Amino acid sequence: MRVRPTPGVVAASVDADGCLELHAAYATGPGAGAGTGFGAGSGPGPGSAPGPGSVGGCAAGSGRFRCGPVGTAMWILLRRHDGDADIAAGMLAELWNTAPENARADLDIWVEEMRDAGLLCVQPAP
Repeated sequence: MRVRPTPGVVAASVDADGCLELHAAYATGPGAGAGTGFGAGSGPGPGSAPGPGSVGGCAAGSGRFRCGPVGTAMWILLRRHDGDADIAAGMLAELWNTAPENARADLDIWVEEMRDAGLLCVQPAP
């Protein structure tokens, strides 16, 4: 599968704490644009491996969303590898020193949360 930003979604910035801000032409999903969280939080601090429920992000305002460092890493690796979730999960497993199936499970959860928020879409691999 290929994971791509939904049309109209752009990465605006990454701050010094490793948090990614996304801007969406429209916002959907729970809490979109309302300043409430969606997903499971902004993730652990830099250098720590993700745990269960630590891969989401939060709505930062109308059409603006923030991802913590874990979500930022996932976004960057997916973008660098043309949305290839298998390659991204393998690289995440290496970075986090964890089993590839654990990294893939965390990536899949994050992708589903981001899809629910209208920020990502999944396409079949070519």
